[in-house]
Amino acid sequence: MKKIISRFIVFIGIAFLVSCGSLQERAVVKFDPNLPANKSTDTSHVKKALYSQFNEWQGVRYQRGGLSQRGVDCSGFVHLTFKSKLGLHLPRTTRMQSKIGKEIRKDDLKAGDLIFFKTGSASEHVGIYLEKNKFLHASQKQGVTISRLDNAYWKSNYWKSVRI
Repeated sequence: MKKIISRFIVFIGIAFLVSCGSLQERAVVKFDPNLPANKSTDTSHVKKALYSQFNEWQGVRYQRGGLSQRGVDCSGFVHLTFKSKLGLHLPRTTRMQSKIGKEIRKDDLKAGDLIFFKTGSASEHVGIYLEKNKFLHASQKQGVTISRLDNAYWKSNYWKSVRI
């Protein structure tokens, strides 16, 4: 009886992993009709919303795949922030988030623009531009925090910026 239960649990686990792995995410931005018109493009509104999100999430620890205040990763934090504060439904992963919007120059950044970094041969990181060379993100070491783009680490790993 124990063998049957063990095999069943293994089967369910494998089926779950295979089904999750077979889902493909599309790079799509959906707008929330409940958000008043032009609020997602008004810079002062965006800054206020982003600082509000920071106040609610500051210090929440980094957790790969996390989507809650018990732990969140960089793309999950961006996904949740845009959904709850700006009424925009962005893709969940950094890779898919990097494929949406319009690429812009680093010196043209405005509040709400996404900033991408190549942090390793196969790893990427995303944050949200605030103002005055600062961006909001979920850091592996500090959790949800505000960092500076002119910091040596971020400056050397900068990849691109995107406006949604």
